[in-house]
Amino acid sequence: MSDKTTSPRAPADFERFTIRGRPRRVLRAFLLAILRVAIGLRVEHTERVPEGPVLVVSNHLHNADPVLTCIAFPRAIHYMAKKEVFGIPVIKWVLRWVGAFPVDRGKADRSAIKRADAALTRGIAVGIYPEGTRSVTRALRQPHGGVGLLALRNDVPILPVVVTGTERLPFNGSRGRAQSSLPMPDPGHRGVRILFGEPFRIPREFDGRKFSSDEATDRIMIEIARLLPPDYRGIYADRLGETAPPENVQSGT
Repeated sequence: MSDKTTSPRAPADFERFTIRGRPRRVLRAFLLAILRVAIGLRVEHTERVPEGPVLVVSNHLHNADPVLTCIAFPRAIHYMAKKEVFGIPVIKWVLRWVGAFPVDRGKADRSAIKRADAALTRGIAVGIYPEGTRSVTRALRQPHGGVGLLALRNDVPILPVVVTGTERLPFNGSRGRAQSSLPMPDPGHRGVRILFGEPFRIPREFDGRKFSSDEATDRIMIEIARLLPPDYRGIYADRLGETAPPENVQSGT
């Protein structure tokens, strides 16, 4: 799998301070080995990650999810992260180091959308959490329409990724205290698991009608829900039969 995610046209600010290439591969291997022992991390189907631009969508359970997903991802990925965490000096440096960029979750953040558009245009993987915040119940909740807008604005593959088990990790703030009271998941889903789904595309039109951003978002969330165990599917638990799985695109190797 190639780790090259930008073209020669990419401006300096897309690569400045971010770790790439051989240093990233070495650090990734080291961290994966530690996390397998420390939290029982399992990473499955990284071979499904395509080359070139890709919009990575995921459920969200813990503050550590972006970091763990960046480590699991076999190439560089730039995540949208809430702007509040960029006010913490050390955290801000780490986020910049892995290519994250801020988003204002309280409004339609046009600068974040433009940044994501520009990154995708240059072949960079962009990660986003459609729900906008962590789930207290570990179940999927109502998403924002921004991910659907990005999908419709950019004709790129969409890669669903699901995380399970991080809700039981410490240091998750007040949400972590609420999550600690949740019943244990099924034995087959203990530990932390990051599962990569098949990349797919959303057509611009269906039956001669253009998709709205909300409709595109719903389709994306349904594909995330398909990959999750039943008790993580939340409001999408009964919606998996609404649409057939979209046509997959060829993954990179």
